Amino acid sequence: MSNTIKPYTMLTDFVTGNDVPNIGAEENRQAIERFLVERKGYLKEDIQIDVDIEMTVAGESYRSQLDLVVSTDGGKTRFMAIRCAAGSLGSREREIVAAARLLDDCLIPLAVVSDGKTAIVLDSASGKKTGDGLDAIPSKKEAIKKLESLEIQPFPLHRREKEKLIFRTYDRDNVNVQRNI
Repeated sequence: MSNTIKPYTMLTDFVTGNDVPNIGAEENRQAIERFLVERKGYLKEDIQIDVDIEMTVAGESYRSQLDLVVSTDGGKTRFMAIRCAAGSLGSREREIVAAARLLDDCLIPLAVVSDGKTAIVLDSASGKKTGDGLDAIPSKKEAIKKLESLEIQPFPLHRREKEKLIFRTYDRDNVNVQRNI
């Protein structure tokens, strides 16, 4: 079998203005980036792209990236982690919840999976669905209000190892992504 990479075109990333390969769910990510800015009131500076996530799982280093991490204040207070999917959203729910629990010392309150046309919004602490559809994604104003009344907690240390295994297991299925070309 050949190691030849399938040819791809390039897109201009809406948030960064950088050229990115149009592979996997990239068009879906561009749709969500535009939606967050144009319809939900976030600034481009509130949206981080390809956020590195690193962990040690069963004694081995594991590195990956999250598609989008959204804050309300230019990156200081992370509010929402988003996985952009090209297929079934339901199959990516557990992955993004685990990522929202692991990326920082404290939980990122919301985990979202989207295909650019619809979304599933999940509470990262409980893992329970809080809404369906793009309109279920909170606006920046709604996020700021929610953060005012929310006490963000660290994810329990004794549960982190299980979450690492869950994240790595699902994330390894993401073969058609920029970091693998």
